Amino acid sequence: MPIHPLIETIASRIAQGKAPLASREEAEVLGQLPRALNPDLFALAGLARARFAGPAFTCAIANAKSGRCPEDCAFCAQSAHHSTGAPVYPLVDADTLIRKAEAMAAHGVARFGIVTSGTALSERELDSLCASAEKLRARVGIALCGSLGMLDRERARRLRQAGFTSYHHNLETARSHFASICTTHAYDEDLASLAAARAEGLRVCSCGIFGLGESWSQRAELFETLAEAQVDSLAVNFLMPVPGTRLEGRPRLAPWEALRCVALARLTSPSRDVVVCGGRLATLGPVDSWVLAAGANGLMTGDYLTTRGSGFESDQGLLESLGLR
Repeated sequence: MPIHPLIETIASRIAQGKAPLASREEAEVLGQLPRALNPDLFALAGLARARFAGPAFTCAIANAKSGRCPEDCAFCAQSAHHSTGAPVYPLVDADTLIRKAEAMAAHGVARFGIVTSGTALSERELDSLCASAEKLRARVGIALCGSLGMLDRERARRLRQAGFTSYHHNLETARSHFASICTTHAYDEDLASLAAARAEGLRVCSCGIFGLGESWSQRAELFETLAEAQVDSLAVNFLMPVPGTRLEGRPRLAPWEALRCVALARLTSPSRDVVVCGGRLATLGPVDSWVLAAGANGLMTGDYLTTRGSGFESDQGLLESLGLR
């Protein structure tokens, strides 16, 4: 098959150091190219990664408060609106977080994400977590990221003062698809949380979950929103249907479609980190390593919030086998 003219145009832009895409419409075209052009699209995203992105790295998370979330996100095992058997426990103590951080740092993990369920932490929980973060930063040489729900500038300032350097808050999907996924808060509240984190000097990480029933047009819409919000890192997730949730019957994305989402993340935000997170192994299986060829420069390693992920040693071996560690 001859090279597609848009792919040729984008390759020329990248070679000249220009932004790969000129419009959201170009992202939509790329998303709907014939499957036979996947190798060309992935090569294009890999070229953009090499030209614009930073070195490969790993991050990891810990579920620091689990279950009974009042939000009704259709995919979430921890929502109080679903019956999934997910663990339920309050905010963990400093020693627990320190032990987890030490294990991650020993395996070369660059960033430790502390994740809590719920719309936002209570004032008492925030006080406790900030105190834990100060102890952790004094003991372990690892960067701290918070994924703690809704955020305002005062809370963002307190987190930064406690030692957090990054804040993660997913938009989950495009604005035009959001109402079919979550009805308990507004999309603008999520955007306001990103803005608050950025305003207080925190690195901002956000993206969504692909495979929620969204179209390629809506995927392009989400990527455009993330670029406009100037997020520093795009956390790309793939749906793992959980029994008991509203999306339990949705099929997983085909590997080629998941990789195409990674490629679009890179091409729409060429100089940002693109980190492949939840659902990576379950979705990609034997083509897991292709995420790096398709434009990613980061991997979430270790377990996820309520499901098993990839082992630290396995992901270290993957990066080393590719000459990236």
